[in-house]
Amino acid sequence: MCSDGPGHTSVRDPQPDMHQGFLVTHRHLLWILLASPLMAIEDCSEALYSHVLNEFCLRGFEIEMEELGKELWCDWGETEGMYVELTNCTVLLANNLGCWWPNPLVDHFFTGIHRKYFKNCSLTGRLPADPPFPILCSFIFVPILITLLITALVVWRSKRSEGIV
Repeated sequence: MCSDGPGHTSVRDPQPDMHQGFLVTHRHLLWILLASPLMAIEDCSEALYSHVLNEFCLRGFEIEMEELGKELWCDWGETEGMYVELTNCTVLLANNLGCWWPNPLVDHFFTGIHRKYFKNCSLTGRLPADPPFPILCSFIFVPILITLLITALVVWRSKRSEGIV
């Protein structure tokens, strides 16, 4: 707290460099808690649900992913918390707007997110890469050598006619 004069105090942000994702999330949470009961009176409006998903869930997720950096998008340890928060956001909005969850709109929403952020990720969370050169060479040359040796053995054995009755 800082004093701006007699009888006036103001609160300054202790972390002025705080990332935007945190600010967006709290603002959205307040909006969801205050406004959504009024919207839940009607049946699920897919247009409204889609707008709210993009405005409140997707925007915060995009900010956090951009702050994380492309090189860490496939690291599940880094993205799991953001992904769970995004999933919870979609569930909370669906419940407050009277929509079913999951639904085709949410499926399309997550498919778009996976196409944008996780399309180059393998199932294990690591980017696919070639094995180290020595291992790669052994997988290539060992079968070739075995094939050549067996072929030479068959040819050598077929030229030796002794002992065959």
